[in-house]
Amino acid sequence: MTPRTTMKKILVANRGEISLRVIRTIKELGLGAVAVYETPDKESIFIRFADEAIMIGDGPRKDYLNIDRMIWAARKSGADAIHPGYGFLSENPDFSRACAEAGIVFIGPPAGVMHDLGNKIVAREIMEKAGIPVIPGTGNLPPGEEGVREAIAFGEKHGYPLMLKASSGGGGRGIRKVRNGKELQVQLPQARSEALHAFNDGNVYIEKCIENPRHVEIQILADQHGTVIHLGSRDCSIQRRHQKLIEIAPADLPADVLATMCETAVLAAQRAGYVNAGTVEFLVDPATNKFWFMEMNTRLQVEHTVTEALTGIDIVREQIMIAQGAHLDIPEVRFHLLGKAIQVRVNAEDPKNDFMPEGGKQVEVYQSPGGPGIRLDGIAYQGYRIPTEYDSLLVKMTVRGHNWEQTVQRLKRALQDFLIVGPRTTIPFYLAICNEPDFRKGEFDTSYLETHPHVFDYLENKREIAKLSQLIAEIHAKKINPYAY
Repeated sequence: MTPRTTMKKILVANRGEISLRVIRTIKELGLGAVAVYETPDKESIFIRFADEAIMIGDGPRKDYLNIDRMIWAARKSGADAIHPGYGFLSENPDFSRACAEAGIVFIGPPAGVMHDLGNKIVAREIMEKAGIPVIPGTGNLPPGEEGVREAIAFGEKHGYPLMLKASSGGGGRGIRKVRNGKELQVQLPQARSEALHAFNDGNVYIEKCIENPRHVEIQILADQHGTVIHLGSRDCSIQRRHQKLIEIAPADLPADVLATMCETAVLAAQRAGYVNAGTVEFLVDPATNKFWFMEMNTRLQVEHTVTEALTGIDIVREQIMIAQGAHLDIPEVRFHLLGKAIQVRVNAEDPKNDFMPEGGKQVEVYQSPGGPGIRLDGIAYQGYRIPTEYDSLLVKMTVRGHNWEQTVQRLKRALQDFLIVGPRTTIPFYLAICNEPDFRKGEFDTSYLETHPHVFDYLENKREIAKLSQLIAEIHAKKINPYAY
């Protein structure tokens, strides 16, 4: 029997929005919360919410990726556990292993499990042995001409297009679409070089490309005693270059299909020996509802908020309790997702200019929405400077309604209520999607942005200027800025 671990202090090995989100749950549990930061983050708001903060280096980014510095910070603060958040070191098995060797609890899966599932070839083999449907694909392609010949043979057998993927890839990176044999010969060495640079692993493999699928994932929780449960589904089909933009829970699929997918996800986690929170991702053919295993993410997802909004379950809290050796004890009634939830990522980016980040600009006015069914997870405020060193996320907004129509209307209202002056943001882009007929009908797949380019034809300046004028008029009338405090 797994012994129960008592935690007193948890270090969050991350920054920004996710660090703040994890810190809040740590404090709700009555535990000490330790933040770490690089020099560019020394004024960041997430630091203020922690019980203590430790500078780990000048950065940028490199110290958030430095395992030795994280272990040093944990020892310096006396933290008994580390939560990795998402991104940075969250899916690095060496980090999980280093924590174990240092006697620090890693709030995530064991290093061996993380290693196996992080390698897409090994993960496919685990699923195939379990009888779980996987997309036709190769193993790691041999180097040189032998790999090219094997790739060409696969293309001739299964047909094009194909997907070239980095074996250690993740987060939508290391993926290339190949439309014919000539492209394959050109792209294969480029994909190897990209994989080596991004993941320190030049191995790549090929999968048959499923044209215009839906991207559906299942949230998993697994304790140290063999209990594995799911918390329902999320549809993450609306993407740009394999990066998710909008996340929806639950996915709009027939009940029997969703039930089978959830059962398959639980089986996948069981066969992998999984522990803690994770996500099993599938591609779904919209015409037939046939689905295939794609990968398993061994960390907290950016979009976990939509599942929390529908279930009322704090997934970070469950992660911490599982890491302490607790049994999962969630009533079955909580598994039924009532209503709909949508998350959008409000970034300081210009969607009309290839989503160019607005780093270096300052938020001059910040007025956030509220009301029923609105959740905000972010670090922006009036006076906030958009970092040039890190990602441009300002706030994640999650809305919930009793059905799809109400949820879309609530999202639209909340976006209209948002006022961010200074940088360009993705708000008007999301508003355009809210008004798009196919989205309003719930009809979308991974090709949505390519087949609906008109969502980029929005007017942003007039909207912001009008709202700012209204705010200035209110300040003059009341002789006070109602949003300055």
